[in-house]
Amino acid sequence: MSLFLLLIIVAIVLGLIGAVASGLSWLLAIGCVVFVADLAYGVWRLRHRPRPVR
Repeated sequence: MSLFLLLIIVAIVLGLIGAVASGLSWLLAIGCVVFVADLAYGVWRLRHRPRPVR
C-alpha cells in the first residue's frame, strides 16, 4: 500500500512541476504515465488478493 501512495505522490509532484515550469511539459507527460501505471497496479493488487483459508 505504501508503494501505491508513494507513486501517487510522485505523479502529482511531476505533474505540478511539468504544468507550472515552461519547457518541462515532458514532466507532465511522465507524471500522467506514472499515474496511469499506478492505477493499473492498484487494480491488479485488488483483483489478485490471496483468498482467506477456511
